[in-house]
Amino acid sequence: MNWIGLYTMFRREVQRTMRVVIQTLIAPVVSAALYLFIFGTVIGSRIEDFAEGISYITFVFPGVLMLSIINASFSSASSSLYFMRFTKGIEELLIAPFSYFEMLVGLVGSAVTRALMVAFLILVVGLVFGAVALVNIPLFIFYVASIAAICAMLGIIVALWAESFEQLTVLNTFVITPLTYLGGIFYSITFLPELAATITRFNPFFYFADGMRLSMVGYSEANTLLGLGIITSLVLGLGVLVTHLFKRGWKIRS
Repeated sequence: MNWIGLYTMFRREVQRTMRVVIQTLIAPVVSAALYLFIFGTVIGSRIEDFAEGISYITFVFPGVLMLSIINASFSSASSSLYFMRFTKGIEELLIAPFSYFEMLVGLVGSAVTRALMVAFLILVVGLVFGAVALVNIPLFIFYVASIAAICAMLGIIVALWAESFEQLTVLNTFVITPLTYLGGIFYSITFLPELAATITRFNPFFYFADGMRLSMVGYSEANTLLGLGIITSLVLGLGVLVTHLFKRGWKIRS
Protein backbone atom coordinates (compact mmCIF):
# COMPACT_ATOMS: atom_id res chain seq x y z
CA MET A 1 0.00 0.00 0.00
CA ASN A 2 1.36 3.41 -1.01
CA TRP A 3 0.91 5.13 2.34
CA ILE A 4 2.76 8.29 1.33
CA GLY A 5 0.58 8.70 -1.74
CA LEU A 6 -2.60 8.06 0.24
CA TYR A 7 -1.55 10.57 2.89
CA THR A 8 -0.91 13.12 0.14
CA MET A 9 -4.42 12.59 -1.25
CA PHE A 10 -5.97 12.95 2.20
CA ARG A 11 -3.98 16.10 2.89
CA ARG A 12 -4.93 17.59 -0.48
CA GLU A 13 -8.63 16.96 0.21
CA VAL A 14 -8.42 18.55 3.66
CA GLN A 15 -6.65 21.57 2.19
CA ARG A 16 -9.24 21.81 -0.61
CA THR A 17 -12.02 21.60 1.98
CA MET A 18 -10.49 24.36 4.10
CA ARG A 19 -9.97 26.67 1.10
CA VAL A 20 -13.74 26.85 0.61
CA VAL A 21 -14.73 26.25 4.22
CA ILE A 22 -17.98 28.22 3.95
CA GLN A 23 -19.23 25.98 1.16
CA THR A 24 -17.87 22.67 2.45
CA LEU A 25 -18.33 22.94 6.24
CA ILE A 26 -20.31 26.01 7.28
CA ALA A 27 -23.17 25.59 4.76
CA PRO A 28 -24.01 21.98 5.81
CA VAL A 29 -23.94 22.99 9.48
CA VAL A 30 -26.27 25.93 8.87
CA SER A 31 -28.65 23.71 6.88
CA ALA A 32 -28.66 21.09 9.65
CA ALA A 33 -29.30 23.77 12.28
CA LEU A 34 -32.27 25.05 10.29
CA TYR A 35 -33.68 21.53 9.91
CA LEU A 36 -33.36 20.95 13.65
CA PHE A 37 -34.88 24.31 14.52
CA ILE A 38 -37.85 24.03 12.16
CA PHE A 39 -38.62 20.31 12.30
CA GLY A 40 -37.23 19.54 15.73
CA THR A 41 -37.96 22.60 17.83
CA VAL A 42 -40.86 24.44 16.17
CA ILE A 43 -42.81 21.40 14.91
CA GLY A 44 -41.40 18.86 17.33
CA SER A 45 -42.46 20.87 20.36
CA ARG A 46 -46.08 20.30 19.30
CA ILE A 47 -45.60 16.55 18.97
CA GLU A 48 -45.69 14.30 21.98
CA ASP A 49 -43.13 11.53 22.39
CA PHE A 50 -42.73 10.20 18.88
CA ALA A 51 -41.97 6.52 19.39
CA GLU A 52 -41.14 4.53 22.51
CA GLY A 53 -40.66 7.69 24.51
CA ILE A 54 -38.30 9.27 21.95
CA SER A 55 -38.74 12.99 21.34
CA TYR A 56 -39.31 14.08 17.75
CA ILE A 57 -36.08 16.09 17.55
CA THR A 58 -34.07 13.06 18.70
CA PHE A 59 -35.89 10.88 16.15
CA VAL A 60 -35.17 13.35 13.32
CA PHE A 61 -31.54 14.13 14.13
CA PRO A 62 -29.98 10.87 12.77
CA GLY A 63 -31.69 11.49 9.43
CA VAL A 64 -30.51 15.10 9.30
CA LEU A 65 -26.97 13.94 10.06
CA MET A 66 -27.20 11.24 7.38
CA LEU A 67 -28.42 13.75 4.80
CA SER A 68 -25.40 15.96 5.46
CA ILE A 69 -23.00 13.01 5.29
CA ILE A 70 -24.47 11.92 1.94
CA ASN A 71 -24.18 15.38 0.41
CA ALA A 72 -20.65 15.94 1.74
CA SER A 73 -19.21 12.63 0.56
CA PHE A 74 -20.93 12.67 -2.84
CA SER A 75 -19.96 16.25 -3.67
CA SER A 76 -16.39 15.76 -2.41
CA ALA A 77 -15.68 12.68 -4.54
CA SER A 78 -17.55 13.85 -7.63
CA SER A 79 -16.08 17.35 -7.72
CA SER A 80 -12.54 16.18 -6.91
CA LEU A 81 -12.41 13.57 -9.67
CA TYR A 82 -14.29 15.68 -12.21
CA PHE A 83 -11.88 18.61 -11.78
CA MET A 84 -8.94 16.21 -12.13
CA ARG A 85 -10.44 15.09 -15.43
CA PHE A 86 -11.21 18.66 -16.47
CA THR A 87 -7.71 19.98 -15.69
CA LYS A 88 -5.92 16.79 -16.89
CA GLY A 89 -4.66 16.27 -13.34
CA ILE A 90 -5.94 12.69 -13.56
CA GLU A 91 -2.95 11.94 -15.78
CA GLU A 92 -0.59 12.64 -12.88
CA LEU A 93 -2.57 10.22 -10.72
CA LEU A 94 -2.47 7.54 -13.42
CA ILE A 95 1.32 7.67 -13.78
CA ALA A 96 1.88 7.76 -10.02
CA PRO A 97 2.80 4.45 -8.31
CA PHE A 98 -0.83 3.74 -7.39
CA SER A 99 -2.75 0.54 -7.97
CA TYR A 100 -6.38 0.90 -9.05
CA PHE A 101 -7.47 -0.20 -5.59
CA GLU A 102 -5.26 2.45 -4.02
CA MET A 103 -6.83 5.08 -6.29
CA LEU A 104 -10.22 3.94 -4.98
CA VAL A 105 -9.07 4.06 -1.36
CA GLY A 106 -7.54 7.50 -1.80
CA LEU A 107 -10.57 9.09 -3.45
CA VAL A 108 -13.14 7.41 -1.20
CA GLY A 109 -11.06 7.95 1.93
CA SER A 110 -10.70 11.64 1.13
CA ALA A 111 -14.46 11.98 0.70
CA VAL A 112 -15.14 10.07 3.93
CA THR A 113 -12.70 12.38 5.73
CA ARG A 114 -14.70 15.43 4.65
CA ALA A 115 -17.95 13.69 5.62
CA LEU A 116 -16.56 12.94 9.08
CA MET A 117 -15.58 16.60 9.53
CA VAL A 118 -19.12 17.65 8.64
CA ALA A 119 -20.60 14.95 10.90
CA PHE A 120 -18.54 16.11 13.87
CA LEU A 121 -19.65 19.73 13.46
CA ILE A 122 -23.30 18.70 13.12
CA LEU A 123 -23.01 16.54 16.24
CA VAL A 124 -21.93 19.69 18.08
CA VAL A 125 -25.01 21.49 16.74
CA GLY A 126 -27.15 18.55 17.81
CA LEU A 127 -25.74 18.79 21.33
CA VAL A 128 -26.80 22.46 21.44
CA PHE A 129 -30.35 21.43 20.52
CA GLY A 130 -30.29 18.51 22.95
CA ALA A 131 -30.91 16.05 20.13
CA VAL A 132 -27.83 13.81 20.35
CA ALA A 133 -27.88 10.30 21.71
CA LEU A 134 -25.27 7.61 21.01
CA VAL A 135 -26.22 4.18 22.31
CA ASN A 136 -23.75 2.23 20.16
CA ILE A 137 -20.65 4.17 19.11
CA PRO A 138 -18.93 1.39 17.07
CA LEU A 139 -22.14 0.78 15.10
CA PHE A 140 -22.52 4.53 14.61
CA ILE A 141 -18.99 4.80 13.18
CA PHE A 142 -19.70 1.84 10.89
CA TYR A 143 -22.86 3.42 9.49
CA VAL A 144 -21.29 6.85 9.02
CA ALA A 145 -18.23 5.45 7.24
CA SER A 146 -20.24 2.98 5.12
CA ILE A 147 -22.86 5.50 4.00
CA ALA A 148 -20.16 8.05 3.19
CA ALA A 149 -18.18 5.44 1.22
CA ILE A 150 -21.26 4.36 -0.78
CA CYS A 151 -22.12 7.92 -1.76
CA ALA A 152 -18.47 8.72 -2.49
CA MET A 153 -18.30 5.83 -4.95
CA LEU A 154 -21.55 6.97 -6.56
CA GLY A 155 -19.91 10.39 -6.86
CA ILE A 156 -16.88 8.83 -8.55
CA ILE A 157 -19.09 7.04 -11.10
CA VAL A 158 -20.94 10.28 -11.86
CA ALA A 159 -17.65 12.19 -12.17
CA LEU A 160 -16.42 9.65 -14.70
CA TRP A 161 -19.66 9.83 -16.69
CA ALA A 162 -20.27 13.59 -16.59
CA GLU A 163 -19.25 15.79 -19.49
CA SER A 164 -20.41 19.07 -17.94
CA PHE A 165 -20.86 20.69 -14.54
CA GLU A 166 -24.62 20.36 -14.95
CA GLN A 167 -24.42 16.60 -15.36
CA LEU A 168 -22.32 16.38 -12.20
CA THR A 169 -25.40 17.06 -10.06
CA VAL A 170 -27.95 14.96 -11.96
CA LEU A 171 -27.78 11.81 -9.82
CA ASN A 172 -27.77 13.70 -6.53
CA THR A 173 -30.65 15.97 -7.53
CA PHE A 174 -32.97 13.47 -9.19
CA VAL A 175 -32.15 10.17 -7.46
CA ILE A 176 -30.21 10.42 -4.19
CA THR A 177 -32.01 13.39 -2.62
CA PRO A 178 -35.57 12.16 -3.40
CA LEU A 179 -34.76 8.65 -2.14
CA THR A 180 -33.26 10.15 1.01
CA TYR A 181 -36.31 12.27 1.79
CA LEU A 182 -38.59 9.32 1.04
CA GLY A 183 -36.51 7.06 3.29
CA GLY A 184 -38.17 8.07 6.54
CA ILE A 185 -35.74 10.68 7.84
CA PHE A 186 -38.54 12.99 9.00
CA TYR A 187 -41.29 10.48 9.71
CA SER A 188 -41.96 6.96 10.90
CA ILE A 189 -43.06 4.48 8.23
CA THR A 190 -45.72 3.30 10.69
CA PHE A 191 -47.57 6.51 9.72
CA LEU A 192 -47.71 5.44 6.07
CA PRO A 193 -50.41 3.38 4.35
CA GLU A 194 -49.45 -0.26 4.02
CA LEU A 195 -48.62 0.00 0.32
CA ALA A 196 -46.41 3.07 0.81
CA ALA A 197 -44.65 1.41 3.75
CA THR A 198 -43.98 -1.68 1.64
CA ILE A 199 -42.57 0.42 -1.20
CA THR A 200 -40.35 2.29 1.28
CA ARG A 201 -38.77 -0.99 2.34
CA PHE A 202 -37.37 -1.34 -1.18
CA ASN A 203 -35.56 2.00 -0.77
CA PRO A 204 -31.94 1.40 0.34
CA PHE A 205 -31.79 4.86 1.91
CA PHE A 206 -34.49 3.78 4.35
CA TYR A 207 -32.03 1.24 5.73
CA PHE A 208 -29.31 3.90 5.89
CA ALA A 209 -31.53 6.18 8.00
CA ASP A 210 -32.84 3.34 10.12
CA GLY A 211 -29.32 2.10 10.82
CA MET A 212 -28.17 5.57 11.86
CA ARG A 213 -31.20 5.86 14.13
CA LEU A 214 -30.57 2.42 15.62
CA SER A 215 -26.95 3.26 16.46
CA MET A 216 -27.84 6.66 17.95
CA VAL A 217 -31.24 6.18 19.58
CA GLY A 218 -31.62 2.41 19.78
CA TYR A 219 -34.89 2.50 17.83
CA SER A 220 -35.38 0.61 14.57
CA GLU A 221 -38.25 0.03 12.15
CA ALA A 222 -36.40 -2.19 9.68
CA ASN A 223 -34.80 -5.61 9.64
CA THR A 224 -31.34 -4.76 10.96
CA LEU A 225 -29.60 -7.78 9.42
CA LEU A 226 -31.18 -7.04 6.05
CA GLY A 227 -30.05 -3.43 6.30
CA LEU A 228 -26.49 -4.46 7.17
CA GLY A 229 -26.52 -6.89 4.25
CA ILE A 230 -27.68 -4.20 1.82
CA ILE A 231 -25.08 -1.70 3.02
CA THR A 232 -22.24 -4.24 2.94
CA SER A 233 -23.27 -5.44 -0.52
CA LEU A 234 -23.36 -1.86 -1.84
CA VAL A 235 -19.91 -1.07 -0.42
CA LEU A 236 -18.36 -4.21 -1.94
CA GLY A 237 -20.30 -4.06 -5.22
CA LEU A 238 -19.58 -0.39 -5.89
CA GLY A 239 -15.95 -0.90 -4.87
CA VAL A 240 -15.54 -3.68 -7.44
CA LEU A 241 -17.35 -1.60 -10.10
CA VAL A 242 -15.27 1.55 -9.56
CA THR A 243 -12.01 -0.43 -9.51
CA HIS A 244 -13.06 -2.11 -12.78
CA LEU A 245 -13.83 1.27 -14.37
CA PHE A 246 -10.43 2.58 -13.31
CA LYS A 247 -8.76 -0.51 -14.73
CA ARG A 248 -10.59 -0.08 -18.04
CA GLY A 249 -9.62 3.57 -18.08
CA TRP A 250 -13.21 4.60 -18.77
CA LYS A 251 -13.27 8.37 -19.45
CA ILE A 252 -9.83 8.82 -17.89
CA ARG A 253 -7.63 7.56 -20.72
CA SER A 254 -7.69 8.95 -24.23
